[in-house]
Amino acid sequence: MNFNIGNKIIYLGDSEENAIAKITWEDLGNGIINVNHTIVDESLQGQGIAGKLFDRLISYAKENNLKIKATCSYVVKKLETGKYKDIQAL
Repeated sequence: MNFNIGNKIIYLGDSEENAIAKITWEDLGNGIINVNHTIVDESLQGQGIAGKLFDRLISYAKENNLKIKATCSYVVKKLETGKYKDIQAL
């Protein structure tokens, strides 16, 4: 699955505006982003797309030396596993 990277978004679809699945964030400065939404179209639910978006986000954060905070409940739960302490902002 090939995800696109846009302006504070990783998405699946033809464009950011027409994304059928996406994870978005805001830049908090100092190399910290706040992940605020994970949305997957109903037609794709149950296929692990949100998890793949999250994995791509983790790769993107590492590639760009970013730390992650989250207000998106899905990402909060993923970060609570403790597997991502190296990129989790305190």
